[in-house]
Amino acid sequence: MTPFLPSYDDLMRPTRRHFLGTSALGMGALALRHLVPDASAAGQAAGTHFPAKAKRVIYLFQAGGPSQFETLDPKPLLRERHGQDLPDSVRKGQRLTGMSGNQSRLPLAGSFTEFKKYGRSGIEYSDIMAETGAMADDICVIRSMHTEAINHDPGITFFCSGSQIAGRPSMGAWASYGLGSMNENLPAFIVLVSQDATKDQPLYSRLWGSGFLPSEHQGVQFKAGKEPVLYLTNPEGVSPHARRGMLDALGKLNGVQRANELDPEVDARLAQAEMAYRMQTSVPEVTDLSGESKETLEMYGESVNQPGSFAANCLLARRLIEKGVRFVNLFHQGWDNHGGLPGGIRRQCKQTDKPAAALIKDLKRRGLLEDTLVVWGGEFGRTAYCQGKMTKDSYGRDHHPRCFSMWMAGGGVRGGHVHGATDDFGYNIAADGVHVHDLHATMLHLMGVNHERLTFKFQGRYYRLTDVHGHVVKPVLA
Repeated sequence: MTPFLPSYDDLMRPTRRHFLGTSALGMGALALRHLVPDASAAGQAAGTHFPAKAKRVIYLFQAGGPSQFETLDPKPLLRERHGQDLPDSVRKGQRLTGMSGNQSRLPLAGSFTEFKKYGRSGIEYSDIMAETGAMADDICVIRSMHTEAINHDPGITFFCSGSQIAGRPSMGAWASYGLGSMNENLPAFIVLVSQDATKDQPLYSRLWGSGFLPSEHQGVQFKAGKEPVLYLTNPEGVSPHARRGMLDALGKLNGVQRANELDPEVDARLAQAEMAYRMQTSVPEVTDLSGESKETLEMYGESVNQPGSFAANCLLARRLIEKGVRFVNLFHQGWDNHGGLPGGIRRQCKQTDKPAAALIKDLKRRGLLEDTLVVWGGEFGRTAYCQGKMTKDSYGRDHHPRCFSMWMAGGGVRGGHVHGATDDFGYNIAADGVHVHDLHATMLHLMGVNHERLTFKFQGRYYRLTDVHGHVVKPVLA
């Protein structure tokens, strides 16, 4: 397979730049740099294989595994058979987690929520996701997702990087590497983590890491508060002029090191330092929500005024993509409802339903939804049966990777559409399954990238986000 972009191995070979940098023509090479196009623009132009429908992505990752039965996939039969045992003919000997595998029985659990049809499309949404339901005609619901991981760590790692093994490049890093940046003053890939979420399953920075790609492509986490990016401000007594001089001196030292060692990571580190310098001005501007209208703030909900909340982060995500950020990954924890599901999932939807719907509305009214892909979902779904003790008012659900739901909107996605179906028990896929690799292939396709050609050679092998799998899910395309 021919690599799409220069690999690590390619970059380590002696190059014309290396020759010029170590010869008397070094100054000529520096002058020549000003005659070539901006690297980010060149990367953007070279990155696409065909016209892109989506220029940018906002991924609303619901960590913990939201229950499809209380959100996006109505199952009347579960309510009819509430409390009865799951038939062996449905389970088909499939593996269970250690949390419910030792139960003497697996009683079916009907959902406490009601479902209603929304929009011209008539797609059903739960009553605790009414705000999202109101945007039904702009949303494509996928009810036949499936994954390979049954536990959280490998599950979320798989969704974020295409591999259950930690250390591979994340989705946003691949997008940054393949397509470049659209703004030289902000990172191409930014991460936001909700501060108002229940901290059940941990999140790790490797989920937005660059893996073996150059480190400049890793996600940059923006935090709530006065200092969104740690160590970005100058220490007391250090002026911007002094900081500029330090970076210039560092650039000269790095140039010597790069010429001697041929290590592309030297360039990556310098690029990060230069980006941090520019971010000292751009970050305070983009993270200041005070200029937003009262109407906009009310649309996202009361918690939008709470820094770092899901609502505030949804609004910030819109502001970031307006500034040209390529990929925004927003993580919201708290969906791991092994027990107390009715109260737990009500709380989750109260925090997330209105802001997620507002994000779609906001993008749409600003003309941004048509080329911005919004994705909502977790690392797996939940079981049709109850885990542990079931009472009249409470129950829980275990992990279920066999089938679950998520949604996509904008960026070339077919709105007002449901793709795939599960059986009457919501336990197995009945039609049109979508694997994690298929989702990644489809996302890249919408961004104008052939997922089989976006590769990077590392330690003798070509890698890609979809590994050696994945098919574009064409029915979800507009």
